[in-house]
Amino acid sequence: MTKKVKYIVLVFFLLFQIKTAYAGSTGSEELKSSSGTSATECFEGVSRAMFKFNHVLDKAIFKPVAKGYRALPQPLRKGTGNAVDNLRSLLTLTNNVLQGDFNRAGVTAARFGINTTVGIFGIFDPATRMGLADNGKEDFGQTLGVWGAESGCYFVLPVLGPTTARDAIGL
Repeated sequence: MTKKVKYIVLVFFLLFQIKTAYAGSTGSEELKSSSGTSATECFEGVSRAMFKFNHVLDKAIFKPVAKGYRALPQPLRKGTGNAVDNLRSLLTLTNNVLQGDFNRAGVTAARFGINTTVGIFGIFDPATRMGLADNGKEDFGQTLGVWGAESGCYFVLPVLGPTTARDAIGL
């Protein structure tokens, strides 16, 4: 993306951090969540349109691609998934450090090193057989949450699906 598009996207998502929203109201009503931990639906109309768009896109493009991928042999699919997970662990490692969880960061770093070398670029997962359990995935949206950022508004992005303002910035 160009710098101009990046700045526009950043400003767009920062606008979603507004705590009080009057979406579709006359100004007297305030959107309230059913519980203190859930995000408010600030842009329901846009979210519904994006959901429909994603559904059409899923039927037209992603479903046929998924069917084609399922036609590949299981070992090839498993190896591809392992390699992608191995690369993804670099993001998890970074976010473990940013969250101050150095024990999990150490395990993630060890898993990455073992799977990249012994596991041939992550195609195989020898780290699990060596007793280094996968601790799950961490992303920057979770890191922002650990740092105290509220989740913000809930909305649906094209292609990427449902998210909150904090998680969208964390992308």
